[in-house]
Parts: sequence; structure tokens; C-alpha cells
Amino acid sequence: MSTLTHFDAQGQAHMVDVAAKPATHRVAVATGRIEMQPHTLALIESGTAKKGDVLGIARIAGIQAAKKTSDLIPLCHPLALTRVAVAFAIADGGVPQVACTATVETVGPTGVEMEALTAVQVALLTIYDMCKAVDRGMRITDVHVLEKHGGKSGSYVAD
Repeated sequence: MSTLTHFDAQGQAHMVDVAAKPATHRVAVATGRIEMQPHTLALIESGTAKKGDVLGIARIAGIQAAKKTSDLIPLCHPLALTRVAVAFAIADGGVPQVACTATVETVGPTGVEMEALTAVQVALLTIYDMCKAVDRGMRITDVHVLEKHGGKSGSYVAD
């Protein structure tokens, strides 16, 4: 069984030393979704929400969040990201929802899973914030890493 890397031999939290790790191309993809009422999804699709272009603003929020991850998660390393892409898919069959996928890349000694997860969460929170006046019952769910590539541990692809 692996050990938790953010604790030293005495059990104290610390930032992992990545100085000796080689810089490699790192990619992580995360996803999540926000469920809502049909009329809320219609507002998003039509672009007539009171606060403006919901998905456009949420995309920018997700990109900004990825860049600020180390300011939010105490033991994350600040990274020079080479790419952040945030995409949305609208589904109105069954439960009306917007799915968000974030892809984050860097060349460095540590991965970008936290940046991809943060981008998804903040993008979905932005959708909530922009639409809460008409639908306070929205639900953010299923946020997780879909895949990651690069580094010593290699690739991971969710089932």
C-alpha cells in the first residue's frame, strides 16, 4: 500500500519535494456536471440569463481557477501551466444538466490533476452563481479525474 506523500516521517504535513523529479509533459482531464430545472437550462442555452453569457463566463472562471489552484489548496505547487481548456456539453434528456470537462497541461515535475479538478469545480460554481436567482436547487455532482498522463506513475484512465 502506498503512503500519503504530504506527511513526513513524524506525521507532519509538508509540501512534497519535487526538486529531483524530471520535468515531463503532464496532462489531466477532469469532469463534473450541474443538474438544474428545464427552464434554467433553456436560459443558459438561449443566452438570455440576466447576468449574461453563462457558459462563456464559466469557461473563463474555470481557466482562472486552474491558474490559482496553489493559492486555494495549501500543499499544491505553483505551476507554469501550458494549456487550460474548459468545455461544456448540454444535455436535456432525463435530468437537464451542463457537463464540464477541463483539460490542463504543463511540462514540469508534478501533475496537474488538482488544477483540472479546480477548474471544473469553479466553472460549475460560476454557473450556479449566475443562475441561482431562478434555480436555487441546482446540484453539482460527479466531479472526478477522467485521466492523467505523464510522470513516474504513468497514465491513469478512469473506468
